[in-house]
Amino acid sequence: MLRLAVTTNAETFERICEPLADRGIAVDHLQAKERSLPLTTDPVVASHETDADRAPEDFDVGLVYPGRLMEGAAITAGADIPWVNDRDAVLTSRNKGGVIAALDAAGIAVPKSVMLSNPVDDAVVADAVADLSFPVVVKPNSATRGVGVAKAADLDSLLGVVDYLDLVHDFRSTGDKSYLIQEFLADARDYRAMVIDGDCVGGVERRLPDSLADGRWKHNVHRGAEATGVDLPDSHRRLAERTAAELGIPYLGVDLLETDDRLVVTETNARPTVDDAGKYDSGFYDRLAGLIRETAEKG
Repeated sequence: MLRLAVTTNAETFERICEPLADRGIAVDHLQAKERSLPLTTDPVVASHETDADRAPEDFDVGLVYPGRLMEGAAITAGADIPWVNDRDAVLTSRNKGGVIAALDAAGIAVPKSVMLSNPVDDAVVADAVADLSFPVVVKPNSATRGVGVAKAADLDSLLGVVDYLDLVHDFRSTGDKSYLIQEFLADARDYRAMVIDGDCVGGVERRLPDSLADGRWKHNVHRGAEATGVDLPDSHRRLAERTAAELGIPYLGVDLLETDDRLVVTETNARPTVDDAGKYDSGFYDRLAGLIRETAEKG
């Protein structure tokens, strides 16, 4: 049985264990955070099936490189684990500005966007948004799950949000001191398409439940939105596939916004949460297992 390392023990871990086991792949948790990491001895991990300790060398392949890159480098040092999405893939996807720029250069539709690298003064911010209409969306360049994303209704509000970003970026230990300002697409429908090895294998539409919808606009599942499986149109599937191909990432969540007259890629996620299997195409786990085996064989 192929032994797969997974560095999350949340929803994705629980959902993929049984379907992949049915396809000859044993899933175990490789703990890469919130622990001590011996640097001169073999790190240990907790097995999903037993309480026995496992070393990284016990794994044949990993699903996705650890999200905390520093810990990932330490825990995988000396262990020849090929990753379905390696460190470069995670870094590429996490850089929202880099993704937007690369996709735009390739002719793939994205929101109008500008990146600012702190420190800059108010005049630079004002000039940067001169071609955008308010409201605008402000988002830290490398945050996830909607953390720090805000909507600014006018220039004063925007500069107020930027003031808070300045405070965060003032810490020398803050690695990424950049943020994006993007056009706001009102009343847009929000989709997450999943791409495995070049093919879109389904997706979900994310909506806020009625109990949370009043006064809110972010559709992150981790912020309370609900993900409903949908039959994505061919246009959405092809756009997601083009995005994954352009970025060179084999296993990718592609976030799409659709208005009455536009369909754009807003972000990508190289560490996507796997939803319930019924929300994807019937061959989802066959494709995922195939990609895992292919990665292991390539080493």
